[in-house]
Amino acid sequence: MSKKIVVIPGDGIGGEITDAATAVLRKAAQKHSIDLEFETHHAGGAAIDLYGIPLPDSTIEAARQADAVLLGAVGGPKWDNVAPDIRPEKAILGLRKALGLYANLRPVRVPASLSEYSPLKPEIVSDTDVLIVRELTGGIYFGEKCEATVVDGVEQAWDIEVYSVPEVTRIVALACQAAKLRRGKVVSVDKANVLASSRLWRRTADKVAQDHADVELSHMYVDNCAMQLALAPKNFDVIVTSNLFGDILSDEAAVLGGSIGMMPSASMGEGTGLYEPIHGSAPDIAGKGIANPIGTILSAAMLLRHSLNEEAAAASIESAVDKVLAEGYRTADLYRAGLTKVSTGEMTRLIENNI
Repeated sequence: MSKKIVVIPGDGIGGEITDAATAVLRKAAQKHSIDLEFETHHAGGAAIDLYGIPLPDSTIEAARQADAVLLGAVGGPKWDNVAPDIRPEKAILGLRKALGLYANLRPVRVPASLSEYSPLKPEIVSDTDVLIVRELTGGIYFGEKCEATVVDGVEQAWDIEVYSVPEVTRIVALACQAAKLRRGKVVSVDKANVLASSRLWRRTADKVAQDHADVELSHMYVDNCAMQLALAPKNFDVIVTSNLFGDILSDEAAVLGGSIGMMPSASMGEGTGLYEPIHGSAPDIAGKGIANPIGTILSAAMLLRHSLNEEAAAASIESAVDKVLAEGYRTADLYRAGLTKVSTGEMTRLIENNI
């Protein structure tokens, strides 16, 4: 049976980078005898222009029926002045909600060929391979809050962190499953020495680990984890943590490789998985053929691994990317003297040719 992939180009460079990723997907699928079917739908600013809303029902329904969704990027200055309830970014939040996506997966790989771009010393960061699994729909971002109140004549504001056992169970279980495709180690990050919600998180994580005997679970306080990501990132395999801590740690880890143009991500949960690079739509360079497609191409590799269970095909894409980078090819954002500058299309073809 063919696997249906819904492609949502979005705005700015979105069309260029999703075109690159689908071309690489087609090549990997051909090599590994996978039958893929692609269908394009609109979201973000492009959908506002066409339909007056950022996320049409037709896009939602197509995503629900698909095996996976590949998203480019949404937004741009063109839509800065639209009403707040129809901003392009609402499309991503709407898709996550409609598809029941509760986990964000953010891999950070730093091959030796890119270690010079990192703010860390090459010997510390080279060959780092970390997967951060962030809980996406709970915690302090979604808890009860008060913007402002007056208590004894003093203005206050507050936010409440709430997690339930089922919420923690499903995210830790997902992290354990992901670890089985990697090196089998999960670090659960919390602040259990201070926060009651973290103590529940830790107790629940230990119970979940009992069902995954082939995965090694350990715990770490969030402040120590932040420090260790800068001191010894190669010690980590999979990190699983709450919405707030994951938001911070994933952005810290993204800097390790030196360029967000290289960073893929996935949102997983109850329904169709959503795959996208972490960078924005970059409308200032749209149409110039200089966008870095690698973040989206690596997102496509995640799509093969996590939604289609095609590990060999996913690994073939990642190996092709590593080989092209090791040979010195770079798009404009990563170019330095002595290397070979290539366009978006040229980078795509080089990766295709190495699959």
